[in-house]
Amino acid sequence: MNEINGALNRLGQAINRIVVGQNTLVQQLLVALLAGGHVILEGVPGTGKTLLVKVLAQLVQADFKRIQLTPDILPADIIGTNIFDLNTRNFSLKKGPVFTQILLADEINRTPPKTQSALLEAMEEGQVTLDGESLPLPDFFWTIATQNSLEFEGTYPLPEAQLDRFLFKLVVDYPDVAAEKQMLLNRQGGFQSRRLDLARLKPVATVEDILLARQKASTVNVDDKIIDYLLALVQRSRQHPDLALGGSPRSAVAWLQTSKAYAWLNGKDFVTPDDVKAVAPPLLRHRFILRPESQLDGLQVDAVIASLLNQVPVPR
Repeated sequence: MNEINGALNRLGQAINRIVVGQNTLVQQLLVALLAGGHVILEGVPGTGKTLLVKVLAQLVQADFKRIQLTPDILPADIIGTNIFDLNTRNFSLKKGPVFTQILLADEINRTPPKTQSALLEAMEEGQVTLDGESLPLPDFFWTIATQNSLEFEGTYPLPEAQLDRFLFKLVVDYPDVAAEKQMLLNRQGGFQSRRLDLARLKPVATVEDILLARQKASTVNVDDKIIDYLLALVQRSRQHPDLALGGSPRSAVAWLQTSKAYAWLNGKDFVTPDDVKAVAPPLLRHRFILRPESQLDGLQVDAVIASLLNQVPVPR
């Protein structure tokens, strides 16, 4: 456990050396990686979302594909299509970028729902269906979608059913002053992220390490009191006066899964209430829907999550 755990920690340190000022974000991304759940990265342009994913994929030696989603992208552009070969008189499969290990769906809210839904089966079942044939994806398949939090014109917000398929929604915020100064010093010293030769980055883990780490994290012990605590939080969210939609049964399962991953990543073999609380904001912020009157009052989902955690007694 210590060896694999150390590899994951070295992975986080290596990412932080390149993507400066996003330590918390990187840790949350590693938790999602351990839990095997897909991620939405939301933030303003220029905060390093794409760079973060590309660096992570290189550091774990994973097959990586990127889709730049636009309004004219079709489902076939993602999953692929059967092409008729005039020479052989047979159809041959041209696989789309979804057949990879780490898939970056850039600006997912810029493509229409028909194309967005092409990812649903892949994310939920690890396969795609093409012309009636089910085609399996790699055992290690991880989707990371990015979206701009400011632009709404010409975009297609993801429906709740698809948002629930994502394990985490991570908000990529501006770095603090010290981190941003370090970015400027790095640039002054000649570092350019656009010209970064990813192939020269020395891998610190492998896909096999990640799969083994997932197995280890799944064995983390969870006391019955912690399960009752987690269930009470989910039940309370469904009765919260500021929420029109609380946590789903899928979110409860995901909450347990990510709590175990967070505990294991921090070197523990058991889950505490603090572990449950730590993963709550990224796990719930895209699943909760505020009541219209709460939105008019300017209430934020993260504030509701914080109040929820304060309302349910912590088990001893």
